Amino acid sequence: MAHFDVVVCGLGAMGSAAVHHLARRGQRVAGLERHVPGHDRGSSHGRTRIIRLGYFEHPSYVPLLRRAYELWRELEAASGRPLLHITGSAEIGQPDGALVRGTLAAAAQHALPHEVLAATELMRRYPAFRLPPDYVAVIQPDGGFLEAEPAISAQVALAMAAGAEIRCGETVQAIEPHSTGVRGGGVRVVTDRGTLEADTAIVAAGAWTASLVPKLAGSLRVTREVMGWLEPMDEALLSKFPVFIMESRHGMHYGIPPYAGAGIKVAKHHHRDETVDPETCDRTVSADDEALIRACIADYLPAANGRLIAAKTCLYTMTPDHDFIIDRLPDAPDIIVASPCSGHGFKFAPVIGEILADLATSGGTQHDISRFRLARFAA
Repeated sequence: MAHFDVVVCGLGAMGSAAVHHLARRGQRVAGLERHVPGHDRGSSHGRTRIIRLGYFEHPSYVPLLRRAYELWRELEAASGRPLLHITGSAEIGQPDGALVRGTLAAAAQHALPHEVLAATELMRRYPAFRLPPDYVAVIQPDGGFLEAEPAISAQVALAMAAGAEIRCGETVQAIEPHSTGVRGGGVRVVTDRGTLEADTAIVAAGAWTASLVPKLAGSLRVTREVMGWLEPMDEALLSKFPVFIMESRHGMHYGIPPYAGAGIKVAKHHHRDETVDPETCDRTVSADDEALIRACIADYLPAANGRLIAAKTCLYTMTPDHDFIIDRLPDAPDIIVASPCSGHGFKFAPVIGEILADLATSGGTQHDISRFRLARFAA
């Protein structure tokens, strides 16, 4: 039976980052993926992902984001390919909305560079927008987007080069602690191909996390999301354009400017907020799905409201408070659960990988992850 220092279950954005960091530290690590890294059935695909510093979700995320930016640049240098593209970002909505208020709170607490523009000023700078007069925009120069699948590929390739064993097409069926209550007993990871033993297991299985850690079933909910790529009606207006998030009467939408011939990427955050089973959810995109994506764009960004070039579904793994989970299981401390989720995790991948490597090798981390502890659900 093969024995490893760490077995990582799931090689999406977080799992591939963890394998990369562990391998570069000289750990004997195996990464298990039921499909292939970057597959389109989970949460880590879709060409691009937004990255931003002024974080409306909560100011406590900003230090992690600063480190993430550093590590994305290190990953670019090590892999020899661009992954992070700076376009600037615009968070748009009414001044008292959650998006604008939260972004400004994070910017103020961490002294982040930003501007606040009235709707008329934003439309002068970016004429593609058509906004109500009471809207404002928080402009951040550091916002941009990441290349999703290439980022995962880069992390996996570097992990393999550093000695990691990557196993694709292998499904984890169970993770069994050798003993409970104290560290040091190790774990046994059972797959459809056999059994592996390790000092520590990291569960980074996204929408399948609760199936591997049933005790978390009450704290995790999988939702079906839809993202589309629209052909610009006016390419000139969108040629130099920021990533954006807009809070409007249609909900919260986000967009990423055209890249590599793919059109402008748009989606409604939380889409229908429908709970699904990751094994059986509908992965086709309907006319109703498209209508939900287009509603905000048709009203406020008509230059982007061209034909649908492509569309895909993805999955969010939601916690009740929309914050991440990064912690050891209380009754099985050699199992670490990583669910940086709720639809805003991808940008953090390299720093989450660093944190997971810290926890697996030294038991702690210098990063503040107190917000992500499992104990909050018990409370």
